[in-house]
Amino acid sequence: MASFTGHAEHSIDSKGRVPVPSRMRRALAPEADNTFMATRGIEPCIYLYPLDYWQRVVEARVDGLNEYRPEDRHFARLLGMWAEPVTLDAQGRIAFSKSLFEKAGLQPGGKALVNGAFRRIEVWAPERFEAYLNEQEAQYEQLAQTALGSL
Repeated sequence: MASFTGHAEHSIDSKGRVPVPSRMRRALAPEADNTFMATRGIEPCIYLYPLDYWQRVVEARVDGLNEYRPEDRHFARLLGMWAEPVTLDAQGRIAFSKSLFEKAGLQPGGKALVNGAFRRIEVWAPERFEAYLNEQEAQYEQLAQTALGSL
């Protein structure tokens, strides 16, 4: 399974394409076929899941949602609405839809922060990521303890 780490800030070209760092491209499994499923992040960013991992998540989790529970229907509706396959071009860039770009606060000609989050890649507007980090900094020790304390 792919493991994406590190971060890099890149310029977004006039066509709205964002370069994916080469070390992240190398981490992509051949089964993903150079394709990600892009979707709205929980925070104001874009999540990029390798296509092979996305397919496993859909089969294991999304297909199991209860269509008779309003919360499950709503989540499935939103997840499907924002999800779109995106493929790396020959220069290692990804082009996103205008709606995903706007949701993440990105714009052609601007900057994008590409952040590795192990199973996925996140694409942020740098100022939004900085604000997020500033809000979360005081909680880092507690988060680490909660997530890793039982190892």
